[in-house]
Amino acid sequence: MPAVTVDDILVLPRLPRPDGTLRQRPVRGVGTAHRQREGAGFEVRRPFPSPELRFADPFILLDQMGPVAYQPYEAKGAPWHPHRGFETVTYMLDGTMVHHDSNGGGGVIGEGDTQWMTAGSGILHDELPAEDLVISGGLFHGIQLWVNLPRAQKRTPPRYQDLRASELTLVSSHDGGALVRIIAGEIGGFTGPGSTRTPIAYAHASIGPGGRLETPWPQRFSAMAYVLSGSGRAGVEGRPLAEGQLATFGPGDALTLTADDRQHTPSGELEVLLLGGEPIREPVMQYGPFVMNYRHEIIEAVEDFEAGRMGRIPAEDMTGKRLGQ
Repeated sequence: MPAVTVDDILVLPRLPRPDGTLRQRPVRGVGTAHRQREGAGFEVRRPFPSPELRFADPFILLDQMGPVAYQPYEAKGAPWHPHRGFETVTYMLDGTMVHHDSNGGGGVIGEGDTQWMTAGSGILHDELPAEDLVISGGLFHGIQLWVNLPRAQKRTPPRYQDLRASELTLVSSHDGGALVRIIAGEIGGFTGPGSTRTPIAYAHASIGPGGRLETPWPQRFSAMAYVLSGSGRAGVEGRPLAEGQLATFGPGDALTLTADDRQHTPSGELEVLLLGGEPIREPVMQYGPFVMNYRHEIIEAVEDFEAGRMGRIPAEDMTGKRLGQ
């Protein structure tokens, strides 16, 4: 899990340590991701939606793809499909992913890169492992987050952002025991490069064995921590937290995460995603790749897709057989 690392974490700017005037967020609950198949048949871990956490306003879905070591011609992706009403954010830790869409956006992302697609009024796209990964096999690990859009922006024109690993904002914890990569939003006075329509904060933290990450967190935002690998504890109350588990936090001004003294992970550290956002507090109606407010809007989305009003697959992508299919 290389993502983005630094030779000397102590040269990075540091997150401010929350002082006694900031209220620590209590742990509201801890849930375990379930496994299911997506796309052309690849497995994901999905902490939400779930029976315990059906909706994580303003987020719709979080999928962990891998880590998996693919054999030659074994890797699979998500062939062409539609979206409307939200944004997809794909963050890669290992391997490569190729994106095409009917709006002309797309590109290749590798370790530490992010693709941010605003589906808005409607778009077609695919996301596939790069051809060299399909042919040769190799390690693949990525995260996809679905960010809801408020009703007033669900018909916004589609757009695509390509965020390189070198653009992420790198900071350390106040004591240098944790590296935090800010992808989007503001944490402790530092801002990530992602341009968001829905106000959110999204980061990947690596916490050394026995280390503690204490950081201010926007008061108006929800707050969650998802463990990619390793084990530790959430909150000042020290709720146990293991790989594939999601901690949700209550109201407050600051978050605390602590890594166990021993980490049996490829990086040797506790790897965790931090995410939260300003709740939209609107009705949510989801039907597969469409996320709207009401049933009649879902019916309209299906009709628009079937009529070709969400775009068309470019001719060069309609011919030939996908590798690995």
